[in-house]
Amino acid sequence: MGISAFLFILEYISLEQSVNGFHANLPNMYRLLNQNPKGETWPDIEPGWAMKAKEAFPEIKDFCRFEQGVTKGVVKRTKQGSEPFRESGIGFAEANFFDFFSFPLVAGSAKSLQKPNVVFLSESSVKKYFGSENPIGQVLTLDNQFGNAAYTVEGIYADMLENSDIRYDMVFSLETLKNPANLNGNGWARLDNLDSQYINTFFLLNNDVNPKAFETKLTQLRNKLGRENDGTKFRLQAFANLHLGESFADDLQTTSNLKYVYMLGGIAFLILIIAWFNYINLSTANSLKRANEVGVRKAIGATQSNLIWQFLGESMLVNLLGFALAIVLVVGLQPVFNELIGKNLSFTNISLSPVWLVGVVLLLFGSVFSGALTAYILSNFNPIETLKGKFNKRSKGVFLRKSLVVSQFTISIMLILGTVLIYRQLRFMQTKDLGLNPSQLLVIQGAEVGKDSTFKTRKMAFMNAVNQQSFVQDYCVSGSVPSRWFNFMTGGFTQPNSKPGDEQKTYSFAIIGEKYLKTYGIELKAGRNFTEAECNVEWNDNSKVLLNETAIAALGFATPEEAIRTRIQWDERQLEIIGVVKNYHHVGVKQAIQPIIFYPQNNSAYITVRLTPENIQEKVANLEKIYKTYFTGNPYEYFFVDDNFNKQYQSEQQYSQIFTTASVWAIIIACLGLFGLATFTAESRTKEIAIRKVLGASTFSITALLSQDFLKLVLTAIIIASPIAYYLMEKWLQDFEYKVEISWWIFALAGISAILVALLTVSYQAIKTALMNPVKSLKTE
Repeated sequence: MGISAFLFILEYISLEQSVNGFHANLPNMYRLLNQNPKGETWPDIEPGWAMKAKEAFPEIKDFCRFEQGVTKGVVKRTKQGSEPFRESGIGFAEANFFDFFSFPLVAGSAKSLQKPNVVFLSESSVKKYFGSENPIGQVLTLDNQFGNAAYTVEGIYADMLENSDIRYDMVFSLETLKNPANLNGNGWARLDNLDSQYINTFFLLNNDVNPKAFETKLTQLRNKLGRENDGTKFRLQAFANLHLGESFADDLQTTSNLKYVYMLGGIAFLILIIAWFNYINLSTANSLKRANEVGVRKAIGATQSNLIWQFLGESMLVNLLGFALAIVLVVGLQPVFNELIGKNLSFTNISLSPVWLVGVVLLLFGSVFSGALTAYILSNFNPIETLKGKFNKRSKGVFLRKSLVVSQFTISIMLILGTVLIYRQLRFMQTKDLGLNPSQLLVIQGAEVGKDSTFKTRKMAFMNAVNQQSFVQDYCVSGSVPSRWFNFMTGGFTQPNSKPGDEQKTYSFAIIGEKYLKTYGIELKAGRNFTEAECNVEWNDNSKVLLNETAIAALGFATPEEAIRTRIQWDERQLEIIGVVKNYHHVGVKQAIQPIIFYPQNNSAYITVRLTPENIQEKVANLEKIYKTYFTGNPYEYFFVDDNFNKQYQSEQQYSQIFTTASVWAIIIACLGLFGLATFTAESRTKEIAIRKVLGASTFSITALLSQDFLKLVLTAIIIASPIAYYLMEKWLQDFEYKVEISWWIFALAGISAILVALLTVSYQAIKTALMNPVKSLKTE
């Protein structure tokens, strides 16, 4: 059981450690990041910097840019009757994408991406759109903010799986955006611009480059050529550290955490230690029975080394059999474990990473150590004393056995405490007041296909049809919705009394309609909401904004009332604050509430509908019929806001489940050892108990006598485990902006649980021994 738990966790760690490891140039690959004076870091870069840096610095061997987010839209085959699909796992990528990164091509040439209006498909996308047909040379259309464009399929690549942080279903040629005619008026997307941050930039550096020193050079270039003196610096993140490093709220699959991997590795090893402690404990306890065997062997000429090799061989055989059974157990329970953690693991994953070498070394070391310690103790008996029966009276090894039991339960109690804390923190994040009401909020993805001269009329007709449904309580349109990221981040805001450097502060931008606050149940702290007329104003003609309380404080206003009617400067534009929004959690409680600026516009990227509680799926289907009536050719896709919030805590959910399973596993193993030790203790005291019964001792008193020694050990374990666990839990909670308090009752719960488990384990054998017939026990004396 110990080895199987170790192998399960080793599978998980192996996968996490192997992510991105297949790229040929990984040691010299770095991602470019922005960092503001507050230390906040993000990966969205202005696309023009890659070329500027390559021209300025010979340290850069090559660069590759790609984006994931602005490309998302509706993809369809040009074949008549083909079904459209809304795709989010797609993006524009540099011409050298398949040469820079080591994603294997199945068909086509990597150089084809140098041409505009070309797309490469994953094998899964090929099946999705073309079935068994050959897609090479076929045409797909993409409807998104860049308009409607046709792309020729010129390559197929193997699916980007869980061992990659970069995961694309489709890769479109970034070369397409070099033509201004393909931007559909979105000048911010120009590939030479130094203003709009929307792209991932990776550098391939020469072998002798010092990344830290090169960061300074890059920042100096930014300060020289940059148009905004906002104090932002360039940072470099090693691609090898991306998956288990800091999370920068980007679109890459960086959902892991190096601390968690270390924690899981520690748990795996601790479970193995518990199992080995059991072996040492029971072997040394059993030494009373084997003492005479050792005495006889020594008396007829066996040396200590002969005995050590004998007992070491027995130990290695036990570990080998345990390993074989563990493999059977892992293979049998693999589907259950995969479902528990939400990943597709297999025993072969261990070969993906050097982690398995560490695992094998630990297994061998533990097996040899536990066997060698047992062999040393057993082979060290004095043959004269053991044959005379004096050994039994000395009870050698009692201290060792007690120490091992305390160690086992110390580990188990720490795991119980960790499990309870993770569960409480997860529940806290899921149930914390968000400052809005996410219940029954259905978000429908806005239409991308068919944005012609009739689109505005059709959109208004759709909204009117939605409003007429009896099950619709409220609705709104917006460019950003809670549980997802904002439209963009920006700076350059000041007020008349701003201090030097305030213009460098970063704000989140959310585009909303006049019904947004009411639909989401978000309160106004002061002032008023946008009007319908204000939301119909063109982008550059607007002069009014709403700010949340955090943004008001960032601008230097003492109260919301002070901010109302104040004009703030945004670069060369003046905006009037007409209202202050009460703080709410827009992206969940894992991050601090950002300063938000709300901008009025009837952006229809998202349509949010608050439904009445009953028959939700029926209402969703009714809205689909209405949607398809007005937006033909657009796929109907939706999500619920509360579900989307909970998805953000998927990582914590997985680790909570692993911790719970590991804790239960560890406790079971510890109890098996405790049960064996209790059985041995009861057997060794059979005659003592018989005499006590003859002298009038009750079953209860004998049970209490046999149990109390073990309960003392568990109490000792509680005392040792509590401060260690408290320190570790405090460290873990530091990663969360909003967190639970470590209450005293958690320790009481863990302690009582451990005592009850130990009592149940020991009392069975104690009661069984106490009920034995004393005559039968004594007659063999």
